[in-house]
Amino acid sequence: MPKILLVEDNEMNRDMLLRRLKRRGFDVAIAIDGGQGVDMATSEAPDLILMDMSLPVLDGWEATRRIKAAPETHSIPIIALTAHAMSGDREKCLDAGCDDYDTKPVEFPRLLEKIKSLISKEATP
Repeated sequence: MPKILLVEDNEMNRDMLLRRLKRRGFDVAIAIDGGQGVDMATSEAPDLILMDMSLPVLDGWEATRRIKAAPETHSIPIIALTAHAMSGDREKCLDAGCDDYDTKPVEFPRLLEKIKSLISKEATP
C-alpha cells in the first residue's frame, strides 16, 4: 500500500483528502506545517508527498527545497497543492523542486491520476 505524506494546515482540506486517499487504499501520514513536513519526509519515508505551498513555520517552497536537498529524501515525488493559480505559479513550484502541481480547490480525480502517475514512475527502475 503506497504511503502519502499530506502536508496541509487547513483542517477541512486535510480531512477531505485524508478520507478520499484512504478510501483509495493509500496509507496517509499528516504534517500540519512545513517544518513537520520536512521531518516526516525522513521519518515516514513516503512514496509521495502532497505539499500545500502556503504553510506556517516553513512555507511549501522552502520545505520542498529542503526535502529535495537531502540525500535520503531527494527522490520522493512532490505534488504542490496551491490556491495560487496565476501565471508563473506552476513554474515557481517546479523550480522549488516539485514534480507536479495541482490547484485548489482540489479536483480529486485529476489529482489521483497525478499521484498514480508519479508513484508508478517511482516504482519503475
